[in-house]
Parts: sequence; C-alpha cells; structure tokens
Amino acid sequence: MSTTQQFTTLLPNDVLARVERMRLAPVKRLTNRQRGEHLSDKGGTSVDFADYRDYVAGDDLRHIDWNIFSRLNQPYLKLYAHEEDMHCVLILDGSTSMMFEGKFELARQIAAALGVMGLMNVERVSVYACSASQKEPVFLPPSGGRASLKRFFSFLEGLTGGGDCTVEAAVEAALRRHRGRGIAVVLSDFLTFGDVVRPFNQLNAAGLEIYGIQILAPIEIHPELNGDLRIVDSENEQTLDISSAGELLGLYHEHRIALEHHLTAECRKRNGRFHSVSSADSIKTVLFDGLLRRGWVR
Repeated sequence: MSTTQQFTTLLPNDVLARVERMRLAPVKRLTNRQRGEHLSDKGGTSVDFADYRDYVAGDDLRHIDWNIFSRLNQPYLKLYAHEEDMHCVLILDGSTSMMFEGKFELARQIAAALGVMGLMNVERVSVYACSASQKEPVFLPPSGGRASLKRFFSFLEGLTGGGDCTVEAAVEAALRRHRGRGIAVVLSDFLTFGDVVRPFNQLNAAGLEIYGIQILAPIEIHPELNGDLRIVDSENEQTLDISSAGELLGLYHEHRIALEHHLTAECRKRNGRFHSVSSADSIKTVLFDGLLRRGWVR
C-alpha cells in the first residue's frame, strides 16, 4: 500500500495545493493586471520572465503560456519581474504566552500558508520570529519564487518559541532590515504589557499594510474559573492571588473584548485589517472560512 509523502509538516497536501493557487489581496491598490502580480503605484516596466503559476479564474488570458498548454492541456500563467516587488513580511510572536494550547503551532501554519501565496506569486517573503534560544528575533531574509519553498518551510519548521521576547521587539527587528512596500502579517496573542500603537505606526510608516491576526486559546476565550486561585504569569512568573474568581469573569471578558476592539481600530486607522481566531480552529477554517471570506486572500 503506497502512501503520499507530506511536503511539509505545517500544511496538509490538499491545503498546500489549494493555497499555491491563491494570492494575497491587500486593501491598497498594489496590482496591475497587465504586468505581473503586485506592482508599485508607479507601475513596473520590466518584462523579464520570473516564474509560472497555475491559472486561476479571472487571470489575464494574455499571460497564459500557450506552448505549455498545448503540451500538457493545463493552463499556466507566466509571471514577470517587477520594478518594485510587493513584500510579505511575516512577524511571529514566539513568546512564552504563545506556547499554550497550540497557539504557536497555528501561527506557524498561517504564516506558512500566506508565505506560499507570496512565493508562488513572485513576491518577496521574509520571516521574523521571537525565539527562546535568541535574545533577538530570528529571521529569514527576503526570498521569492517556487525554488524558495523548501528553505521557507525548513525555517518555519525549525522555529522554537518561549522566552520573553515581545512582538514589539520582533517588529522593530524586522524594520531594521526591511526595505520595500507590501504587507506585514503580525501573528500574536497580543497579550503584552506593551502597546501596539508604536509598532503599528512604524509598520505603516515603512509602507507596510498591517494584517493583524490574534490567536487565543479556547480557555482564554471562554475561561472556566471557580473558587480561590493563584495566577502565575507565564513570562515573568509574577503571581496574583484571587478570591471568588467567578466574579471576575465578567471583567475579564470586558477587557478581552475591549482589547480586540482596540486592535481592530488601530489596524483600520492605518488601512489595515484585524482578525481574532481560536487555536482550536483548523488551518482550513482559518484560511477558507475566515481570511478568504473576509477578502484578505483570493
């Protein structure tokens, strides 16, 4: 009995095959259907061939390679290099609070899926992530094209979280190295003592449209607390003793919902997007019932 080899541990083969045919859909108009996929507002002038991808309904028929179609009876679209590539910057929160009920695992899966969409459409994809083994976030320099898939997956598969490196630090590390316009995908639980205003301002000033994706554990969305408790902060080990925890659940939910509204507003102020998901959600649910329906990808 033969078995199908998994290309990456992060995405099932059927999900990988589907996202290879999808693309990122930024709010700002960065596309010019006559040349390549995502161009600057100035427009590209290069006609240098870069790669192929599967034809998707709605693509410009003028860019189909008819020679390949005549041989394989399968339409493939020719992609061209741009004068200014669109960048996809993936920023992963790997702090200790993300090492809980699969939050970091889902963050890596979402990053993998969105990165594939970028690589398969000749966009420049880079990754910055908090890591327990490094004081500074680890990073994968910008890369592009199908040939970069193996290196991209290996980097994400090798990430280890933990420690107290914050998502704000990951944003600052990314911007110290990054050049170019595009999308910044920030994957975090956003359970931080810092404020997102400054890093979001920095991303916006750098010409990066913000995709904020909050990942919370089911118990963080619907906690069940009773009696007297001692709560321990997973990152700094500070403790807090609470009596009659059930009475505080209402306050907790108010704070959580207020944080979600704050993050949504801060993203929208900068023409960005925000979405909150549960770590119990499958990657298929997040991508196809969430991001696709919301128009983040197509």
